[in-house]
Order: sequence, then structure tokens, then C-alpha cells
Amino acid sequence: MMAKRTGEKYEAIIDAAVRVIAEHGYHNAQVSKIAREAKVADGTIYLYFENKDDVLISLFNEKMGAFVKQLEEIMKEISSPADQLRELIRHHFKSMEDNRHLAIVTQIELRQSNPGVRKAIGEILKKYLNLIDRIILAGMEEGIFRNDLDVRITRKMIFGAIDEMVTSWIMKDCKYSLVEQVEPIVSLFLHGIKSR
Repeated sequence: MMAKRTGEKYEAIIDAAVRVIAEHGYHNAQVSKIAREAKVADGTIYLYFENKDDVLISLFNEKMGAFVKQLEEIMKEISSPADQLRELIRHHFKSMEDNRHLAIVTQIELRQSNPGVRKAIGEILKKYLNLIDRIILAGMEEGIFRNDLDVRITRKMIFGAIDEMVTSWIMKDCKYSLVEQVEPIVSLFLHGIKSR
């Protein structure tokens, strides 16, 4: 019988897993290291999680779930799709800047995991991608974005650009501000690369 996935110990294990996986890499992040970092017994982890893959899926689910929920609340306060796009990118970059360990886990370590983990995180990621779709569709309806956009391609380009910017930032040891990159990216999406 698994323990309910709430409470201080559960959260401590999730946060410890983020730090341990970021510092040691997923394959070297033994459950015992995560337990030590969380200040719990090894067996306690198995009260909440089936195995290490389950820990990885759960931490992504928790962190991404909270991130998307926050974003959805923020979007309710912003009427312009262009401003929503700007805020989505800003919020993504700020979240990664504020938690470098989580940035390393989501950008580097999750991609080295097995197909089962990738499939599970793909389900979680859909909520974020759907949010991007809604911004694109609203922009098209309001005439702010071109009405002949292919939503799927546009979403892939937006998400791909955000994703690549964060990966590149990690590879450069986080030496510059991600948030300062927001305006050039938004400008590129809103105005394209064509000269006027």
C-alpha cells in the first residue's frame, strides 16, 4: 500500500531528488542518496514511490503541474494574447533561473531517461502545450497573429525556442540572465525575421 503523495516527507523527497539528480545525474542518483539528502530512511522512499523512475516522473508531475497551474492563473489576468505569450516566456525563464537544479533535471536528465519515463512526462507536458495552443488561437481570433498560422507548427517553434534557450543557458553554466532574453524572443515571434 503506497502512502498518500502529500505531506512534508513526500515534498522533502521530491526536492531532494531534484538536487541529487541535478548534481549526480539520473543514472548515478541512487535512492539511498536521495533518502540521505531528504533526511529519511531508504525504505521511506518506497512508501511513496515504486522505484527511481517513479520518483523522476513524480517530481516532474509536481513541479510542472504547479508551474502550469501558476501560469493559468497569471493568464486569467492578461487579456492580450501577445502579452500572454510574453508572460509565458518570462515565467518559464524566471522559474528556471530561480531553480537551476530543476532546470538541469528538466532540460538534461529527463531526456536521458527510459521510454516509459518519457511517455509519462509527455502526458504532463501536454497541459503546457495546450496552454500555448490557446494563446496562439486567441491571437489568431483577435487578429493579433496571422490567421493562416499552423497552430501545431507555431506551438512547436515557440516551445522549441524556449526549450533551446534554457538548455543553452545551462550549457553555458547559467552565466547570463535568461529573463533578459524574453524581449528579443517575443519580438522575433511577433514580427518575424522579414525586413519591413
